[in-house]
Amino acid sequence: MITLIKDILSQKPEGQEVTVCGWVRTKRETKNLIFMQVNDGSCLASIQLTFDRDKGIDAETEKALSKITTGASVRAVGTLIASPGSGQALEVAAKTITVYGEASAETYPLQKKRHSFEFLREIAHLRARTNTFGAVARMRNQMAFAVHNFFQERGFQYVHTPLITASDCEGAGEMFQVTTLDMQEMVRKALRDKMDPATYTLDYKQDFFDKAAYLTVSGQLEIETYATALSRVYTFGPTFRAENSNTTRHLSEFWMIEPEMSFFELEDNMELAESFVVYLLKWALTHCRADLEFFNAQIKPGLIEMLEHVVQTPFTRITYTEAVKELEKRSDAFEFKPYWGCDLQSEHEKYLTEEVFKGPVIVTDYPKEIKAFYMKQNADGKTVRAMDVLVPGLGEIIGGSEREDNLAALEKRMTELGLDMKNYWWYLDLRRYGTVPHSGFGLGFERLLLYVTGMANIRDVIPYPRTPKSAEF
Repeated sequence: MITLIKDILSQKPEGQEVTVCGWVRTKRETKNLIFMQVNDGSCLASIQLTFDRDKGIDAETEKALSKITTGASVRAVGTLIASPGSGQALEVAAKTITVYGEASAETYPLQKKRHSFEFLREIAHLRARTNTFGAVARMRNQMAFAVHNFFQERGFQYVHTPLITASDCEGAGEMFQVTTLDMQEMVRKALRDKMDPATYTLDYKQDFFDKAAYLTVSGQLEIETYATALSRVYTFGPTFRAENSNTTRHLSEFWMIEPEMSFFELEDNMELAESFVVYLLKWALTHCRADLEFFNAQIKPGLIEMLEHVVQTPFTRITYTEAVKELEKRSDAFEFKPYWGCDLQSEHEKYLTEEVFKGPVIVTDYPKEIKAFYMKQNADGKTVRAMDVLVPGLGEIIGGSEREDNLAALEKRMTELGLDMKNYWWYLDLRRYGTVPHSGFGLGFERLLLYVTGMANIRDVIPYPRTPKSAEF
């Protein structure tokens, strides 16, 4: 088995033979020496291969070396030694090299050391070979592993919720439809029958699922069903929004982490959410240090200090009403004027965390009009037992609530919002049969990655971003 470069770099140089496989980052030559930086993506660091013509290089190796340019994939064999040069502790005194795949110097797009992120999005199939996106990929891997570790250590069961659904969790209506109906043929038929295509009614009895179906916006409703059987569960998978937003904070396909806990009230939910954020940030600081130091130096100065501050600072807990009062004291400082009943904007959230409380904040008890139908109402009839976790430098990172466990109260709220209860019969059954207090929250995985990497655009923390008019790869 081939040894990864990260493992080679952890060895002591005792003249042992090693085999290096990877992609060439740089190659330079002097009269008798050839220096090559090779990276295999296992870590930020590359390893230097040195070929010394004075010590003899056979004809086959010389021929291979002549083909090597930036981007070529190679396999080299040599001796691991202490590096006499600065910048690296180890290097390989290479003896032989094989070229697996050449990369034309004229057409390979990653020739320069720095490229704009906009350009790299156009070659998403190659951008992971850069330092930045290799680090993002490793961070994404570690954070996903940390998510599962956190829940598994606390007795949660991992449940796969469906990607195709007939229910709209958020009631927003901005969903991608899933159908096998031939839309073009329906338009042609409408025109043949001299009907206005705009008034043509789809016959879902002819469709695959016998009803309108969509890509899910959340696995929450389905995961609640398993919470009422297994007590503590979570789902972690892709979700979809057909919102036509071209911003640095929106994707059409993204990953959500959604735990759901029976017998948890809002206070228990807040405690778990705070523990979750702290656990994830500690994991990044401990297990991703080299990549974090890269992000701290190259992407967002002060990133490590910010993450350490959140880990070390108790989370302040305030009500929405208290938050609005604080914001109204500086109302003129905001583009969006705060008032009771408004949805808090990013500028409001950052002000609360960075200026007022100087640390992470959990805001509770939001007006029911700006929250989802399934959230449990407070006794005041105006607010719900919701919570948002806010962190400095980002704003909201988690949103959640205690769920409405009373059947009559839930039906009343759904009626007020005009939801068709026939589509939610199974969800209502959870309140008919063995209902319990239960709570949960959602954390957008890409928002977490924005936070721990310091990257500015959400398109740059997912391998292949899906956005309006963009599904190239």
